[in-house]
Amino acid sequence: MNTPQAPSSPEDLLPALERETGAKPRYAVIWLHGLGADGHDFEPVVEQFDLDRLPPIRFIFPHAPMRPVTINGGYVMRAWYDLVAQDFSGKREDEEGVRLSALQLEALIARENARGIADGHIVLAGFSQGGVIALHAGLRHPGRLAGILALSTYVPLAGTLTAEAHAANRDVPIFMAHGHEDEVIPYAIGKRSADLLQARGYPLAWHDYAIGHTVCVEELLDIETWLAQVLTGA
Repeated sequence: MNTPQAPSSPEDLLPALERETGAKPRYAVIWLHGLGADGHDFEPVVEQFDLDRLPPIRFIFPHAPMRPVTINGGYVMRAWYDLVAQDFSGKREDEEGVRLSALQLEALIARENARGIADGHIVLAGFSQGGVIALHAGLRHPGRLAGILALSTYVPLAGTLTAEAHAANRDVPIFMAHGHEDEVIPYAIGKRSADLLQARGYPLAWHDYAIGHTVCVEELLDIETWLAQVLTGA
């Protein structure tokens, strides 16, 4: 396997949409979309939150690179990594793709650091494939993050986690949520990942909803409450 290379200059950063909910935000949420979507997909959630409960936040919605996806007949679409099969066994994961996207996410974290937002004020968030990358990068990140928000997703490369998890984020708050009727990533897959993390001592809050592979209003309210807790302690 070729070793993924980190972006070498600002021009290599992933393109992203930004929404700031107040002047001079001291907090950031980097939110990764799912397979075949783009940064616009979760941009509307900002308007769904009661912003009076939250400090000023810079929401960053990056666009995944365009790449062929094997499970979709090689069709080129926005994806954080290739999907060779949908059995979620871990045996055919696109390790190189996952690691490269994690490096691209690390570059976005570094840019927020350069703009004055410390790791401890940054939440990594993602839905589906985006949640995979948020979990992979967040659990390995060398600086303590504010939290990891992982929706309708699972832990990738689970066999490498023990060796690679960073001590700085051994107690990072994790919000995981999944729909009982998820037709893309089965509920049992998400729950199995949550159980794995809880067994290793991570402070993980598990939420489930009577929905498919999507996000519901009740879930957004729970996310809002969790964000208020991890960003302000409220």
